[in-house]
Amino acid sequence: MKRLAYILFSLLFPLLALSQQYYIKGQVRDDGGTPMQNVTMLLHSSGYLYKSGSDGGFGIMTPMKVDTLTIFREGYQKEKRIIWASKFNDIVLKKVTVVKSIAPSRLVSFTQNLKREEQQRWFAGDETYTSTVENNFINASAYPKTGVSLNVDRASYSNVRRFLTMNSTVPPDAVRIEEMLNYFNLEYKEPPGDKPFEIATTLTACPWNKNNQLLFAHINSKKLPLDKVPQTHLVFLIDVSGSMDMPNRLPLLKSGFKGLVNNLRAKDSVSIVVYGGTVGVALLPTSGAEKEKIFKVIDSLQPGGSTPGESGIKLAYSMARNHYLKDGNNRVILATDGDFNVGLRKEEDLEEMIIAQRNAGIYLTCLGIGMGNYKDSKIQTLAQSGNGNFAYIDSYREAEKVLMKEFMQTLYTVADNAFLSVQFNPQYVKQYRLIGFDNKVGALKDTSAVIEGGEVGSAYSMIVAFEIVPVEGYQKSLTDPVNFLLRFQNTANHTACEMSEQPQLFFTPFNQLASPYKFASAVIMFGSLLRGSKYVKDVSWTEILNTAKPAADVNNFSQKEFLELVELAKKLYGKKRKKEE
Repeated sequence: MKRLAYILFSLLFPLLALSQQYYIKGQVRDDGGTPMQNVTMLLHSSGYLYKSGSDGGFGIMTPMKVDTLTIFREGYQKEKRIIWASKFNDIVLKKVTVVKSIAPSRLVSFTQNLKREEQQRWFAGDETYTSTVENNFINASAYPKTGVSLNVDRASYSNVRRFLTMNSTVPPDAVRIEEMLNYFNLEYKEPPGDKPFEIATTLTACPWNKNNQLLFAHINSKKLPLDKVPQTHLVFLIDVSGSMDMPNRLPLLKSGFKGLVNNLRAKDSVSIVVYGGTVGVALLPTSGAEKEKIFKVIDSLQPGGSTPGESGIKLAYSMARNHYLKDGNNRVILATDGDFNVGLRKEEDLEEMIIAQRNAGIYLTCLGIGMGNYKDSKIQTLAQSGNGNFAYIDSYREAEKVLMKEFMQTLYTVADNAFLSVQFNPQYVKQYRLIGFDNKVGALKDTSAVIEGGEVGSAYSMIVAFEIVPVEGYQKSLTDPVNFLLRFQNTANHTACEMSEQPQLFFTPFNQLASPYKFASAVIMFGSLLRGSKYVKDVSWTEILNTAKPAADVNNFSQKEFLELVELAKKLYGKKRKKEE
């Protein structure tokens, strides 16, 4: 009997040990000793995210006596720590020192002659150097001209989705309304004839302020036929460091890149550069016809190690330069969770190098992968420096959308340095407010800040929206209330071009508005509530749903998903408001 009990104990003991749970506790403080609330912590053994409490404290269940945490918060240096269940873990985060870049700050919108001192009145007292400042109303009589860069990324919507599906409130600076609005590629219509662009306008009532109006400028770019697309050389720069060892990171990335390769032609080519335990070339330039060879290399990639991403970026650009196609499409595609592990001075040098490569004709597309220590601001800065685009991929469906369905928009450029200038007629427009395209505090304070035009892809659909305070007593149908001037450089022949549009506007009641514009209005209201806009504060989540539901395309997954996100926000923020009351 004793022998049987011993055997049973021997068999069950490993299972009992395996199921044992440990409790890891500690506190997060800043370097001045103040407890830090809502600090994000990634537990490496599970990949789950946690937040510190009101006193900076945390308590996490883990099956391991010793585990690893990565702790990060905006404005502080990221800390990676081994933590122990047997002791109290005291963690101190140090503030990041901002190093001024040689390159001027980049503005995404700019109002002609508007003084910086006047814009600085828009700032709130607690806004930091990297905070975005919501555009205010501007008097059309004093400042009739304003403009925006047409380089609009779409990552903000994916970030919002990530926070809400994790049952977490969305940081206001993660919400970029123009990116959310243009995530959906609403109602693309190819410009007629040989026109490279078409600007369609819609004027309607403002759904969140009945006294105001909403002006949509819908810009569509020409679609390049695939047989007319220039020869392409793509350099895949893939992060294979240890932090990519999660199901929603490297495996997701492999699937997306393989889908992209399926769209390549025989005259196109791919190179692969990796950085992780080592930095190296995994694949020399290979024809798009040799898909199996490319797939084999992609499938062979394994995560591990930790190496500065700077070395990988330099090698990828070297590969792009050495195999540069004159009059071709030369592009580096960086895919990473953002964990570069480089110092601030090196990041500054990296940005300068990318600007130089952009001027030499090499574009940069950045893909943010996964969640946790993913840092979108750093990757987006690199994409903007490289005159490229930026997307966040958190699912196989999103990888398919960005790298397959929107393949032409992402990788093939029809215009560079594209900038839309808008001039309002004060006879009809008293005030206007550009929705989205908010600049950072640092850029507004920087007297050397400049606005640069953006890169526009093939078959691109983009909406720019303004809230307008009309002049009293004007007619609903106007002949010259606004003038659009679109300046850009033709990618095919590198010539500077411009086109002017002075549309006659016909007012459309909101209930008669076409569904895409009703849906666009709902997206604006959704983003405005999430970022705490003072202009849309009285709108309810139910009103957003009532606007979006009848307008959403039931056959479009992204639009159906939007309705689900609004429902999630309604539950999450509704609970928060009740607690505050």
